[in-house]
Amino acid sequence: MNNFSEKESKETIAFRKRIEGTNINHKTLLATDYLNHFNEIIMLFDMIPDMPEIIEDCKEWKPICYKEHFKQSNFPDSLLAIEAYDLVQTEYRESFENAVVKMNILIAGSIVEIEKTLSKENKEILTSVVSDVSTKLQQQINVLSAVIHGSEEVMKQIQIDSLMNTEGFFMPKCPSKK
Repeated sequence: MNNFSEKESKETIAFRKRIEGTNINHKTLLATDYLNHFNEIIMLFDMIPDMPEIIEDCKEWKPICYKEHFKQSNFPDSLLAIEAYDLVQTEYRESFENAVVKMNILIAGSIVEIEKTLSKENKEILTSVVSDVSTKLQQQINVLSAVIHGSEEVMKQIQIDSLMNTEGFFMPKCPSKK
């Protein structure tokens, strides 16, 4: 007997064999490479105290759905990651998408907060705000990573916290399985 749902399709079982030896999580069928999309904006935020003009690059950052990230990625198993997403079990997908929504909300709010702080022209305060923002975003990256690795505790909390719309800016719509 395996650790997966008894209702798991033959397609999913066969797919799990195909991803052996890849960086796609065998349990959740999600890949941590997606986190690079968020790590990019965190790195930009961290540069703002020394290069305030970077806020313009931050304002151009847009959420991108999981599949679209892998279409644009150099990740060696991009095609498998895209295919895997259609097979992710509902409990993992919902937890993952809710964590992504929270991350996108945090980023949008952070851009506004940093931009307000920039207008005060106080590097000490700016550095403090950017540090706080980076800490919050890194904590959410850790949550996303835990979901990708199938942490049951994290997923339950995310489901409790998920009382928001998941379309539009905060959760870009991915093309569905063809």
